[in-house]
Amino acid sequence: MPGQNLTRAEAVSRKNVVDVHSYDVALDLTQGEETFRSHTVVTFSATEGESTFIDLISPFVHRIVLNGKELETGLHQDSRIALSDLQDSNTLEVAADCAYMHTGEGMHRFVDPADGQAYVYTQFEVPDSRRVFAVFEQPDLKATFKFKVTVPAGWVVFSNSITPAPQKDQDAWTYDFEPSEKISSYITAIVAGPYKGVTDQLTSSDGRTIPLGVYCRASLEEHLDADRIIDVTKQGFGFYEKMYNRPYPFTKYDQIFVPEYNAGAMENAGCITFRDQYLFRTPPTRAQLGTRANTILHELAHMWFGDLVTMKWWNDLWLNESFAEFMSHQCSAEATEYEDAWTAFGSRKAWGTTQDQLPSTHPIAAEINDLNDIEVNFDGITYAKGAAVLRQLVAYVGRENFEKGLHAYFDEHAWGNTELADLLSKLSEASGRDLDEWAKVWLQEAGITLLRTSVSTDEDGTIRDLSIVQELPMEGTSLRPHRLTVGAYNLQDGKLVRTARWELDVDGARTPVSEAVGTKRPDVIVLNDEDLGYAKIRLDEDSFKFALDHIGDFEDPLPRSVVMQSLWDQCRDGQISARAYIDASLPSVAAETDSAQRALVASHMIAAATVYSNPATRDQTVADLSRRLHLMAVAQPSGSDAQKQLLLAAAHVAVGAELDWLKALLDGSETMTGIEIKSEVRWTLIRELAAAGAIDEAFIDEELAADDTLSGREEAAASKASLPSNRQGAHERMLSDTSIPNGTLSEMLSAYSSTGWRNPGDTAHIDHYFEQINSVWDSFTFHMAEDIINDLFPDQLVGLPGEDVVAQAEKWLQENEQATPALRRCIIECLDFAKRASKAQAADK
Repeated sequence: MPGQNLTRAEAVSRKNVVDVHSYDVALDLTQGEETFRSHTVVTFSATEGESTFIDLISPFVHRIVLNGKELETGLHQDSRIALSDLQDSNTLEVAADCAYMHTGEGMHRFVDPADGQAYVYTQFEVPDSRRVFAVFEQPDLKATFKFKVTVPAGWVVFSNSITPAPQKDQDAWTYDFEPSEKISSYITAIVAGPYKGVTDQLTSSDGRTIPLGVYCRASLEEHLDADRIIDVTKQGFGFYEKMYNRPYPFTKYDQIFVPEYNAGAMENAGCITFRDQYLFRTPPTRAQLGTRANTILHELAHMWFGDLVTMKWWNDLWLNESFAEFMSHQCSAEATEYEDAWTAFGSRKAWGTTQDQLPSTHPIAAEINDLNDIEVNFDGITYAKGAAVLRQLVAYVGRENFEKGLHAYFDEHAWGNTELADLLSKLSEASGRDLDEWAKVWLQEAGITLLRTSVSTDEDGTIRDLSIVQELPMEGTSLRPHRLTVGAYNLQDGKLVRTARWELDVDGARTPVSEAVGTKRPDVIVLNDEDLGYAKIRLDEDSFKFALDHIGDFEDPLPRSVVMQSLWDQCRDGQISARAYIDASLPSVAAETDSAQRALVASHMIAAATVYSNPATRDQTVADLSRRLHLMAVAQPSGSDAQKQLLLAAAHVAVGAELDWLKALLDGSETMTGIEIKSEVRWTLIRELAAAGAIDEAFIDEELAADDTLSGREEAAASKASLPSNRQGAHERMLSDTSIPNGTLSEMLSAYSSTGWRNPGDTAHIDHYFEQINSVWDSFTFHMAEDIINDLFPDQLVGLPGEDVVAQAEKWLQENEQATPALRRCIIECLDFAKRASKAQAADK
């Protein structure tokens, strides 16, 4: 029995038999709260006499008709309907009941507690359109899709085509959409409910009028911020149409913010869905706005790269996501107000470098043999490392040649499916460079290299030699070519100013920076100055010490971020103590001008104090950081990003007198001019106070009564799960209760795991966690199971008296060698984090 998996071999075999033409899908969403009616008519060509299957996950199939012949409904087994004796031209009809989901997969249904209104939306990537209609679920079987959707009266429906006027009956409205362009099933979409929004339009580069829409549920309408969202969208349209030399490929562009969303957003063709946490209930920081703008531009980039031209199979998922990740930062930096986007990219790249140092690291171009392989590769390598490497590729072939190659790629492959080789061949033709060796070391090998500077000078300080040394800190990695910049910085009038810049190609074990020879050694030599390279970075000892002593004096936040990322990398590697990292980082945060970088370093300090610090002295380390962040927060300018960010950072480590301060902020006996203690700010304080045992469940209930919204309910559930008296019960429930909605579960997991350091008694739950891992994997859908296993892994208890977390994880792996590779990978990665924490703790003496 195939279950719900699909192998690449099966997909190739099916593609050789079938060519799909069209889908005509009728959905009736008025049938109740558990299921909806799905009726699909598919037309396709096939090799005469052959057999194949179509995909469908359904609790009940009413009817299957192939070429006018009614088939037994028993042919539907697991997630497939077997089809045999195919003709040259075929018509298949399938009528079924499909289930609403509460996991953010398939057709997700949600009832808003603020007003009782119901909303639905689809999320299909990777294999979940089969939860809504019968479909050949693989990206290289493109077709047109025509949807007809019946909904309760008063609802609006969005899909890939322009929303038509509804046919209105007394209790139900029906929306009959025009057929879509020829697209893959995973980027089709249905979004329905009493959504509210704003419309606009723009003129495409080919003269067409493109309708724009921005929507959300009614209870969030006041927070929609449509003008700012539309402005970024229009800036993205102009940038991409010029960059790709091709007009927007679809007929309209709707952006809909939906509840309980698993991802950041999804690039459904012309119908983008976003998590509605991007609609801020309190004044956002520039970092938050920049992140949202980047997500908007990421999804817009996919309209060309991913939707117009689509991967043949999921092994090129990395290229789809890496390309959009790279282009969104490029567009942000060049076409919007977020000119510092590449500084913010440092936090994304750190995600990639962290993932790349795990035992589970894999090549960017990973081998994807089946659907199970895909799920675990939505990771930092697929997104962040891939984007960083594409940035290297652009530098390697040159920007003009890169764009020329893209134009040829889109011209040849529009509305088709491709592989990596198709893109590389166009870039090779445009640049005249052979990219085979480049692709081998960057895309087909896993891991990361280390770059460090080696400096020697004459007695008068003249540089005799400046070289970049490349090392291999992990097995299975080759020395790689890097295009990067070295910056020379000198202290002038109290500021570290760049006085020289050397751009060069680094290759092999040692590369001289010949232009630097004969110049006077600067105060600081910043390797990878503009953060173009992808590597672990180590500055020479003198430069590193001077940079840390003057970390707040850099005029530009980008070189400061390079130095701080190197410092954090050394802390994670156990080369410097957690305390030393915190002491060096506090001046950086105090002086930081970049909102995203400030938030990143603050989060690293919290991790250093609560996970990487010596458990024997952790109470003092946390208390000292708590006090210093408190003092910094109240000293910030009123209403500034720094004020809000440092308040939240202080809350995460608040102990003693700082807990009293948080309570005073909640009851209003203390205030911070310029910041409102409400919504997510208020709930962050409540969550930390709950975990510290400083408030009780009745207090949380009172707060929920004042904010009985989706966010309020999720936050209340998270805060209650954090209470010391509730932690055991919450732990057991999160490991077993499949009825918890995905959004609520996500917040509970986050709260429980991030506050584990406050509750050393959680060591009593470690055995139960390892006993339940297999049950979790079998009972929950993939995304939820992965979150549960990763978030409840007791990494914050490493080093505490009681159970040995490392030994327990190793024991589980030894006893569960037959567990699925995806599950074992979760535990292997968590074990590595635990070992890293143990090593860092040993260095914190």
